[in-house]
Amino acid sequence: MQNRVFQLLVDNNTGVLSRISGLFSRRGYNIESITAGVTADSRFTRITIVASGDEEVLDQIEKQVAKLIDVRDIRELKPDKSVYRELCLIKVKSTPEKRQGIIAVADIFRAKIIDVNVDSLIVELTGNQSKIEAFISLLKDYEILEIARTGIAGLGRGTEDVICLE
Repeated sequence: MQNRVFQLLVDNNTGVLSRISGLFSRRGYNIESITAGVTADSRFTRITIVASGDEEVLDQIEKQVAKLIDVRDIRELKPDKSVYRELCLIKVKSTPEKRQGIIAVADIFRAKIIDVNVDSLIVELTGNQSKIEAFISLLKDYEILEIARTGIAGLGRGTEDVICLE
């Protein structure tokens, strides 16, 4: 089983995300993460999907998604030719005695403390998945109350694969 990151440019229409996720559901394909947002041109939405499966399944996913009516372009974002990022918010239980330790770990990872409460902190971290996993593993010494992760957003490096739609 392997993962593949797909970048889609789709028409910014109502229900497009539902139609795409529905295709995955109907065919029994697995979505590891999915993110979507409007591009610089408000007529289009960029969707990043991380899917898992064997080589044959992943090739079928690409072909089936490309056939959907709202999909203008689909590409694989290869790790060596792309930049991936994920946002993670982590709520950690923190007594006054433990607070400085949590802040020290956050500083090492260039994370931000975005909320301080009497008995908890919320930490914001942006980075690749391995950085986020490493950060979370270091926080295991503290009590993690909640985690929210966005999933991967990605773009290809350079200008040669930029898509210009009319």
